[in-house]
Amino acid sequence: MNYLDSLGDGWTIYLWLVVGALIIAASIYGIRWASRNEQFDEDIKYLVFTETDKDKMSPEEYAKSRQVLSEQEASRERMLKQQNEERNRAA
Repeated sequence: MNYLDSLGDGWTIYLWLVVGALIIAASIYGIRWASRNEQFDEDIKYLVFTETDKDKMSPEEYAKSRQVLSEQEASRERMLKQQNEERNRAA
């Protein structure tokens, strides 16, 4: 604790600035990662519905939920295939 006491007045502002810059950098990295990995899909809300929810939804909503589900399954298959190809190249 003596080291911290030996520092002059106002040193904590620099600590806060560094921590703030790190938080901003981590936020930018997280947003960039999310946009590259298809995380900003507004239709994701339709994935919680199943076949048993058909009577609770309008025909348009149900058709949209089935379309979104098939698109997500295709995207998942594409990503899994890409991961397998990357693993095969690395091995």
